[in-house]
Amino acid sequence: MRLREIAHARTGDKGDTCQISVIAFDPADFQLLSEALTPERIAAHLPRLPVRSIQRFELPQLGALNFILEGALSGGVTRSLSLDAHGKTLGAQILDIEIDAKNGRAEA
Repeated sequence: MRLREIAHARTGDKGDTCQISVIAFDPADFQLLSEALTPERIAAHLPRLPVRSIQRFELPQLGALNFILEGALSGGVTRSLSLDAHGKTLGAQILDIEIDAKNGRAEA
């Protein structure tokens, strides 16, 4: 199944850093999100971004994961030639990740 079937995303930006929150529709799916979405999986899903580092923060009370992608916006809104200098579409791209609900892993 695709991540978008069990979660939604919100994004934010500051300079060339993008923040993506992935929030489970049902808090019972938080464990699945936690197992499937690692910083490595996010990086593999966005291979063309010049990301320097990805940090993950868990918010189990909200059923959410928050990812900080440093360098993802190629300098930020005023410096980037990217069509999406704010990183708004990155949340939608993350929601396309395939998840194996049986074993809690993101599929390649």
